Amino acid sequence: MSEPHSSREHPIYLKYLTPDAVRAHLERDSRLIVPVGTTEQHGPHLPLGCDTFIVEQLADDLSTEFGVLRAPTVEYGVNAPTMNHYPGSASLRRKTLHRFLNDLVGSWEAGGVEQFIIITAHGSDPHQEAVSTLHTRQARVRTVDIFAVPIERANGGGTGPIHGGELDTSLLLYVDATLVDLSKARDYLPHKGVGRRYQRGGRGAIPKDSPGSLGRPSLATAEKGERLYHFIYERIASRVFRIQVAPEGSQ
Repeated sequence: MSEPHSSREHPIYLKYLTPDAVRAHLERDSRLIVPVGTTEQHGPHLPLGCDTFIVEQLADDLSTEFGVLRAPTVEYGVNAPTMNHYPGSASLRRKTLHRFLNDLVGSWEAGGVEQFIIITAHGSDPHQEAVSTLHTRQARVRTVDIFAVPIERANGGGTGPIHGGELDTSLLLYVDATLVDLSKARDYLPHKGVGRRYQRGGRGAIPKDSPGSLGRPSLATAEKGERLYHFIYERIASRVFRIQVAPEGSQ
């Protein structure tokens, strides 16, 4: 996939740096991007790491363009409940994810991080509660749910369910088409009540007769994914990374 324009060539990965290098970087820019994915089913056509691959690409591109440190990915989240068991799918409880992330941000804050940008692509309510209620001493935490932006503007109308459907599949086709097997995609349109719950995160279980996904992945294309990805990217970039925060006490 093509990346947003930047004079830099690579993301700035925290895990490759020494403590002295991290300290020097945080003195120039005290922000840290933390991508939080999931390991869960998204239908027979998508890998378990679908959400993770999408947020990793966003984190890499944002780190590259804006020169912000990028933390190692948290690859587990609070999965959407299901009525079936799917091999490999693994979920954390809300309290577990919340405590885990609190421990991480506490350590990083003590080392000089003053602002955290948490990026996630999973709208389940318990997952969102875990990632959006983190505690710090002074550092600012900004949680970005990429599907909370009005993506219908980039998709030409209504979006429908987004768990392994047209949107997820299109985005991953753009990020890495080798990870998608459209020959195995199965459309599943739940009744309206279930569909509304999963339009923006819900607590109901994914129905037993579904393929583990909701929506119409058969409509997905890499071209739609490219349009959606850049819409989401520009929304995050303009509202989180390009904003100039006025000093305290200024008018």
